[in-house]
Amino acid sequence: MCCFGSFLLHRNQLRRKSWLMIRTILIHPDPRLKKSCDPVSEITQEVHLLAADMLETMYDAPGIGLAAPQVGVMRRVLVMDCIKDGPPRPMVLINPTVVWSSEDLTTYEEGCLSIPEQYAEVKRPAEVKVQWTSLDGSTQEEQFSGLWATCVQHEIDHLDGKLFIDYLGPLKRQMITRKMEKLKRERARGV
Repeated sequence: MCCFGSFLLHRNQLRRKSWLMIRTILIHPDPRLKKSCDPVSEITQEVHLLAADMLETMYDAPGIGLAAPQVGVMRRVLVMDCIKDGPPRPMVLINPTVVWSSEDLTTYEEGCLSIPEQYAEVKRPAEVKVQWTSLDGSTQEEQFSGLWATCVQHEIDHLDGKLFIDYLGPLKRQMITRKMEKLKRERARGV
């Protein structure tokens, strides 16, 4: 779990001080969701706080993954935790890169916190090996399979300005986009 023992302790201290915050999740269509993110050049306190806020936001939503552009920060940072039962495994991946993908594909019904209540089957590599920088600045590498593989690929797509609906046909994509435009109008009116 890299440095997450100390990270969780630090997170609990921050919570007591009320420094953590639930960030607003951008809803599609928002132009920031379609832009590629800049790499993180230095692991600063700001990056640590962003990661902690993103984990709080993801768990609160609730979701299993969240990328920085979904909270309006155009940096290559994502968080995820695909454990449904048992102790959580929060992960922070900075500048993640897929370094290997299996030829075998798998299909999962995907959803997205930026496209609420919309789901569609997406085909992706069944396994991927990802390399990233951790919060302590070390290089990490892990091979993911199952839901973890789908989640990490989905979140890396966000960092590249791609949404899961981009894998769908144009009619289905337009239908979902219209629903999201309606949802945004309703939220703006306070409905």
